[in-house]
Amino acid sequence: QVQLVESGGGLVQAGGSLRLSCAVSGLTFSRYTMGWFRQAPGKEREFVAQLRSGGSVYYADSVKGRFTISRDNAKNTVYLQMNSLKAEDTAVYLCNARLFDTSIPLWGQGTQVTVSS
Repeated sequence: QVQLVESGGGLVQAGGSLRLSCAVSGLTFSRYTMGWFRQAPGKEREFVAQLRSGGSVYYADSVKGRFTISRDNAKNTVYLQMNSLKAEDTAVYLCNARLFDTSIPLWGQGTQVTVSS
């Protein structure tokens, strides 16, 4: 049974930092492209960052220079280090796993990040 479990969210002041984790089980983690998305109330889910199995990294323009995605294949975990947080970063953050670009992604339940201004 595949599981993606996010953790590390919380309440932080603007300018602060958080590190999100997504622990994955039930699949060969190292083969999967891992991504972080976020969804704010009343808004559509949006892409945040992606880390491919080969190491290529992509970020949304809104988080470039502030967020860093990384993975530990030994721990089957992907991370999102978030620095210089802004109020507009407030959202539920979800990780996903995708074997191929055309695959249906697997999703976690999400973790809430709230940034107070």
